[in-house]
Order: sequence, then structure tokens, then C-alpha cells
Amino acid sequence: MIPIIGGLGAALAFAVSVLASARASRLVGAPSTLAGAMVVGLAIGLPIALLVSPPPDLSGTNLGLAAMAGFGNVSGLLLTYVAYRAGAVGVVSAIASTEGAIAAVIAVVAGEVLVPGSGVVLAVIAIGVALAASAGGEEEGVPIPRDRALRAAGLALGAAVCFAFGLYGAGRIASVLPLAWAILPARFVGVAFVAVPLAVTGRVRITRAALPYVVATGVAEIVGYVAYTLGAREGIAVSAVLASMFAPIAAVAAFVVFRERLSRRQIVGIATIVVGVAALGLLQS
Repeated sequence: MIPIIGGLGAALAFAVSVLASARASRLVGAPSTLAGAMVVGLAIGLPIALLVSPPPDLSGTNLGLAAMAGFGNVSGLLLTYVAYRAGAVGVVSAIASTEGAIAAVIAVVAGEVLVPGSGVVLAVIAIGVALAASAGGEEEGVPIPRDRALRAAGLALGAAVCFAFGLYGAGRIASVLPLAWAILPARFVGVAFVAVPLAVTGRVRITRAALPYVVATGVAEIVGYVAYTLGAREGIAVSAVLASMFAPIAAVAAFVVFRERLSRRQIVGIATIVVGVAALGLLQS
């Protein structure tokens, strides 16, 4: 039951993050949205981590893995937020959700053995990405130009690659760090390399209208990672599969919130991605 609750909780939290960050990015831009969300996340997570346990001693390989987890996550979020300004939220979130599939490929390159049948599933996911990126769609009654849609899809795919490296690093470092500290590397990186430089140069722009969405993004990201980690401790496969369902939840919500209209090919592509990601998670169990 815990893996199910954790996975579903993560999916709902990540879906909220997708919608809130998409709105914030369109109001104040991707860098300011990311900076604000990382500050909120660190403000929530760091005091809790300090109460739970003292700061861990990171050095050598562990420091490198923590950096990979942090920079991978932050880079992925930044590319995703930029993509939300160009294309359909449903398509962007679906393509970004292939992070787990790409992380599996990275693990194979690093020496792990690919589970039988995974190659076919990865090919199916690739087909889904191609279909999802094949048309522009419509938002708020206005057609999305094909060139913008392709740019958004490319950014989302780049985000998935970054997220994948972040996942690989986080997976390796999770056995070393307590839960409260394991979710913080991205927040430290985001604050140090995005929020602080923007603040120093006076380029942070968070309006009153965008503030609730920025705060919601930061809170949802923390809640999602905590829920997933708690569920994954009892059952990684189930939690991972259910957590990846944030993509279809976000796509349906975007239909209501942003009045997105996707072509049949895009809908089939999103469905193919979701099924492929779920299948890969089950195979890896």
C-alpha cells in the first residue's frame, strides 16, 4: 500500500508542479520561476533536514554524484520551464517524463545489464515522442505554430536527458544520504547557481500575480520527491510507474486550465509514452 500511496502522491504533486510552473514561466520567465521555486524548496527542506540529522559528510565520488543529481535536476527544470512558454504543456510534460527510460540507458552505458524486453519498450517510447512532437496543437483557442511546437519538444527532450542524469546521480547517492538530505542537492544548486546570480545582477522578476504559482511549484516539487522516495523504499517499480502518471494527469489538467487542444497523433503519442514508461518500470522490477 505504501508504494501505491507514495507513487500516486508523487504523481499528483508533480502534476501540480507542472501546471504551476507553466503558468509562472509564462508570467515572469523560466529563470525567475526556477530561482523562486528553488529558494522555496530550500527554505522548506533545509530546516527539516537539520532537525532530522546533521549535515552528511560528502567527499570524492559521493560529492560528484550529489552534484550530478543537483545539476541534472536544475538543468532539466530550466529547459522544461522554457519549453512551457513555447509549446503545449501536455506534450512537454509527456516527453519530459521519459527521463526514467533515458536513465535506464545511462545505467546500461555505466555497466548495468538491460532487462530483456527493455530495448523494444525504449523503441516504443521513442515512437511516442516522435508522434507527440509531430504537430503544434492549440492553446486558448490559438493554434501553436509547428516551429514553436518542435522547439518545445526539443527542449523537453533535452530536459528529459538532464533529468535522467539527475535521476542516476540521485539513485546512487540515495543509499548514502538520509531522506531529508537526499532531496536537497538540486535546491542547493538552484539557489547557488541560479537564484543568487540573478539576485546579484537584479534580474529576478517575480510579480504579485506569479508569486502564488512560484511558491506552489517549490512546495509541490518537495512534496513529490518526498512521496516518491517514501514509496520507493517499499517498492521502487510500483512507485516509479505511478509517479510517471503525472504526465497524463498534467495533460488532462492543461486541457481545462490552458484550454489546450491536441491532435489525435499527439494524443496517441502521449498515450504511447505513458504506456512505454509504465512498462519499462515494471520490467525493471
